[in-house]
Amino acid sequence: MNTIEKILLHALRVHAHHNADQVLDFGMFTEVNKIANLEHPGLMVVEPHHNDDAGVIRLPGTDILLALKLESHCSPSVIEPWGSVVTCVTGTARDIVAMGGRPLAVLDFIGTLPSDAEVLVGPCGLKGDGKTCDCGNCETMTVGARNKLMLKGICDACKALKIGVSAGGFSTSIRGVVPAVVAGMVGELVVSEPLMKPARQADDRLILIGLTGNDGNDTVYRAGFADAMRPAKPLLEDEKVSMDGALAAFGTGRVVRCSDLGAAGIGAAVHESARFGGLGAWVDLKAVLLTEEGAGNTPEETLTNETQGRYMLHVEAGNVAEVLEAIRATGAFAVEFGRITDTGETVFVYDGDVVAVLPNELSEEAMDELRSM
Repeated sequence: MNTIEKILLHALRVHAHHNADQVLDFGMFTEVNKIANLEHPGLMVVEPHHNDDAGVIRLPGTDILLALKLESHCSPSVIEPWGSVVTCVTGTARDIVAMGGRPLAVLDFIGTLPSDAEVLVGPCGLKGDGKTCDCGNCETMTVGARNKLMLKGICDACKALKIGVSAGGFSTSIRGVVPAVVAGMVGELVVSEPLMKPARQADDRLILIGLTGNDGNDTVYRAGFADAMRPAKPLLEDEKVSMDGALAAFGTGRVVRCSDLGAAGIGAAVHESARFGGLGAWVDLKAVLLTEEGAGNTPEETLTNETQGRYMLHVEAGNVAEVLEAIRATGAFAVEFGRITDTGETVFVYDGDVVAVLPNELSEEAMDELRSM
């Protein structure tokens, strides 16, 4: 395994962020949902064990499908409270859209130290004692002042997406430097069936909505290949444009699968979809549309960075032009950048050179190497 393969496979096969089923017993939820379905037949449509972007329920006695999701940005909020809460809300919204839904409202929870306590806000907040700045870019403030930044982040994200805040919770009983920051989202599906994550069939084409920059290294940081976490930048206007582009694509009736791009970026979106579908994928990283900041990316940075406001769609080869036209008509950026294969591995190339190969099946020796990182 080369370095980029180790980073991605560690994130996608070992770290709990992408492998909650390894640390939580999803079977317990399945038993609960069996009872719920007896009381409300057909209620549960997409459940936790599906490991998809969001859950989906059907309102009893109707054809209305609702998507629901929770997301947290606890550690990033130590570094950049406003921006990290923005990306928490917008990331949760993208999960709703990825199921074929239109986000409607947010529920939020913030847990902190008492409001008069002082905290270090910036890159050094996660280092050492969390109270000493060695970089010169941190600021000491009260928890109350940080809370105001977090609340502003929630409101700014909701205003940009034109969604509401329905309820939430707040606690000052947290101990330690990392606050609890959670956003929940509910949305209504605009498609007849959820756009599940697993790839459907070989030769379906992959469309990427949104530009790719050079921000957000959470996956690289967690794998131990970066000295400091660099949270993804909030992209309020771009999030709305990309969301509208995705919804326009759904309106064509040609989209068969969808994923949002969050942690591990392109690498996670493509490989998880291919692997969960028992298929493979081929991706041309040179085709990815870049921001001005991303123009100097290495192929590896394009593959792993976590720029916000992006979606990946699967469509049949003959429908690519129609879907791209619908997306671009909204002002969103979109490009075909890969295809689903039947190889059982995900291959990322740049200018004809192979950058990374992620197999669906890993030997126990390879898994041991990843666990030791």
